[in-house]
Amino acid sequence: MKVSIAFILFLIAVQPVFSQGDTLFRFIKTIKGDIENFAVDDLDNVYLLNNKNQLKKLNSKGDSVAVYNDVRRFGKATLIDVSNPLKVLLYYKNFGTVVVLDRFLNQKNIIDLRKQDIFQAKAIGQSYDNKLWVYDELENKLKKIDEDGKLLLETPDFRMLFSETVMPQSITDNNLNVYLYDSSKAVYVFDYFGALKNKILISGWQNFKVVDKYIFGTVADTVYRYEIKNFRYDEWPVPAQLSGSRSINFSSTRIYALKKGGLEIFAFR
Repeated sequence: MKVSIAFILFLIAVQPVFSQGDTLFRFIKTIKGDIENFAVDDLDNVYLLNNKNQLKKLNSKGDSVAVYNDVRRFGKATLIDVSNPLKVLLYYKNFGTVVVLDRFLNQKNIIDLRKQDIFQAKAIGQSYDNKLWVYDELENKLKKIDEDGKLLLETPDFRMLFSETVMPQSITDNNLNVYLYDSSKAVYVFDYFGALKNKILISGWQNFKVVDKYIFGTVADTVYRYEIKNFRYDEWPVPAQLSGSRSINFSSTRIYALKKGGLEIFAFR
């Protein structure tokens, strides 16, 4: 089961209540349809990706407000980033392409990583200054590029930095650090200039996410939290009432659970 980081944060806040078997959710509605993946921003806008790779944006009332339909050029989108509601990123790994959309899903820019001779990039992440972090698998380097694809900085070859082979699956820019997570190895922490600062021995976590002073993840039906400053681990069970969801997401007022019948939306009581 996939669990969003926002839901993990909510779970941590109310964990004693869940342990008593209480229900804090009020069902609102189900959005039916062909939903392959989805994302939710801080304004309760919902972004639905169907199996034809069409991206549709619904407002908090469920009304369709925008559609991105240019789906034949780059194949299947492997990442939807709506962390900034004014800037939506779609990453197409097979084409090495990042499509930048505005809040109305109008195309603003296309970043072709191959033009910078980056032909294999499994992990990308938006930087604090709206640039892009990219891990170049062929050169074994973490790189930062601008929206024109211009290279701004890069690390040394990771084979010179580490005795083990590192293949990160995610990149997170948070609190003056850049976190690269290789689920089979560890978390590698760099500063904004590409210098290695730390290595955190976390592996095997799914739904990995760095938020403020914590690192979160899941293993099966258990949620884990690691406090970066104090090196402390905590863990909690996932509530049974939301088990069976293909994926779960969260906003400040709602819980979203993608199930076989569609996207179920709940409000907090």
